[in-house]
Amino acid sequence: MMVDFTQRCSEIEIMDTFSGTTDELDIILQDINRVNRLLGGYNITLSAVFDLISDKNLESYTILDMGCSEGTMLRKLAKEARKRNITLTLIGVDLNTQSLKLAREYSTDFPEISFVECNILTADFSNLNIDVVMTTLTLHHFSDQGVVKFVNQFNKLASLGVVINDLERSSIAFYLFKAFSFFFIKTEIAKKDGLLSIRRAFRKKDLVAYANQVKNASHYIQWKWAFRYVWVLKKK
Repeated sequence: MMVDFTQRCSEIEIMDTFSGTTDELDIILQDINRVNRLLGGYNITLSAVFDLISDKNLESYTILDMGCSEGTMLRKLAKEARKRNITLTLIGVDLNTQSLKLAREYSTDFPEISFVECNILTADFSNLNIDVVMTTLTLHHFSDQGVVKFVNQFNKLASLGVVINDLERSSIAFYLFKAFSFFFIKTEIAKKDGLLSIRRAFRKKDLVAYANQVKNASHYIQWKWAFRYVWVLKKK
């Protein structure tokens, strides 16, 4: 069967309605983390976040991670900030109780990280002084309308800007991931959802169209290896 990449797929990923045990979830997330580590996904967000905060010389920065899952990205940020002697307050937000249980267990050595369980589209964070909002592989879970709402909401919230890291929708990415997953991914859910994530993901023209609906920010959208886009919004 031919796969259509001209439009974003609207099929729901298995992980969006996951009903297994926390241990099963942990194994799947380890698979996903292995992909991010091997293909450089984490470094894209790290580089963009530190570039963004380097524009302002503040005593400390508060960063909100929307859709943080079990918190791997936050822990990597914390480790890098410690190396650079930068003080961060890191807040992870997710709707999945099991993911946050794992996040708290894995983050006991990181007092600068806290977690909040809530819906990232409806929660009110206006009482917090947020400098940067970031999201990694979360945007593609939303419809086009949801993406615009999401980005506008958090552009208003962040004093410095927003960092988005997500997938490119393309046949090359799809079939290379299929081959990659044969060797490096153990769980069927991670394999299936990985392929579906690519079909739900974006082409640059999609991101540009969303950016045109987000005001009060300058937009930087760039393709990154392996088949990612980084979209940085700097507040005006």
